[in-house]
Amino acid sequence: MIMKKYLIYLLIVTTVVACKKDKSAFDKGADDRINEQLKSYQSTITGSTNGWTATLVTRLGNTYSFYFRFNESNRVFMYCDLDSTTAGVQKESSYRLKSLQQPCLLFDTYSYIHLIADPDPRVNGGYPGAGMLSDFEFMIDTVTTDSIKLTGRFNGSSAVLRKASAQDRAAWENKQVRNNLVGLSNLGKILNYFKRLTYNGTEYEIQINTILKTAIITWKDASGTTHTITTPYYISATGIQFTIPVVNGSTTITGFTITGFNATTNTIQVKVNNTDATIAGAIRPVNPDVQAGRRWWQWGATAQSYWFSPNGFHVDGVDDAFNVKSLKTDSATYYYFTYWPGIQSSSGSFDALVPFYFFPTQNALDWLYGTAPKASFQSDGRVIFTLLGDLNADPYPTTGPAFKTKDQLFITNGYWFVQTSETTFDMVSAKDAKTWISWRNQ
Repeated sequence: MIMKKYLIYLLIVTTVVACKKDKSAFDKGADDRINEQLKSYQSTITGSTNGWTATLVTRLGNTYSFYFRFNESNRVFMYCDLDSTTAGVQKESSYRLKSLQQPCLLFDTYSYIHLIADPDPRVNGGYPGAGMLSDFEFMIDTVTTDSIKLTGRFNGSSAVLRKASAQDRAAWENKQVRNNLVGLSNLGKILNYFKRLTYNGTEYEIQINTILKTAIITWKDASGTTHTITTPYYISATGIQFTIPVVNGSTTITGFTITGFNATTNTIQVKVNNTDATIAGAIRPVNPDVQAGRRWWQWGATAQSYWFSPNGFHVDGVDDAFNVKSLKTDSATYYYFTYWPGIQSSSGSFDALVPFYFFPTQNALDWLYGTAPKASFQSDGRVIFTLLGDLNADPYPTTGPAFKTKDQLFITNGYWFVQTSETTFDMVSAKDAKTWISWRNQ
């Protein structure tokens, strides 16, 4: 009996102590604790006098640099290296800190950060309905006095904000970052498709994709071994910054700064690791992909589908140099040029170069004329096209944009093929690399 009373007494004491512990652990309600945390985060982001520099990495891997300055009235002032306007004109919009299962930073009115996520491909060159797979609502992962790490709520993009110095702020407000971005456009003054950075005795072939914000860099090391890396890049106060550095033996390249253009030599002056270097044009790749042309052709033959190009040929710095977009008939307008490899027919297989037209009354694409090339694959990687004859349809034009496109295809030097993504190839004239066409299959 005494033992039973003792056990009951212990149970009561334990229950009381447990209740006291529970009460002390939750001396404030969940809402109060969340509000305190959000208030602390608000104090941090608004407390940086010179704002924050940031890098945003989308789900595609594209990297963008930003500058943000937040105030206590839920307004944010920003710049972004998307283009010369976003890098040079400050944008004001609104933001909120809100708990959505966890603390979040929301950019809740349309701003530069929304441009990257915009589902309209005309805005950012991204995918229809998805843009660049970026975000404008972010979960707050960690906050310190000088950095904030975020993860996008929808696409999982990542962003890191770092407390800005007065110099960081001035680099954006005084247009230093914008000027570096504009300087990158000097690459277009070199008319050759292939461009080589000469630094420390080595030539590095550089392909810059300003839409996807990636750089493909190819070089041969001292032993003659070829190396290629693909790295996202962004623009900073010091120039073009590679996310993945180029490492060639004891040489490391993290980016470069464009300092000028020499019209006499047709070269761009740059600094790499604070050392003078140059970028010049070349008429062939450092290391030709000898199978690229075959892969391009074989995809169409296997899929029984075609490659298309809305713009046609780029020549001497001019997009759509032959003005194919002006093609039209009484009832249709030009849509795109196509190359269809290995079409199967009862009389055998053949290739076809065909412009397609859009017929609005039928709401359909159709073709009127075309020509039949033969692709010959060279051991050095070039593809040379020869004319077998025109297709049995309307007569192929003997003047104008369609004729010029056909005539260009059959140059005797042939073409280098460069695979730029899983679904795109560039076909570059082996004559001087100043003429090329970009093919897509979706």
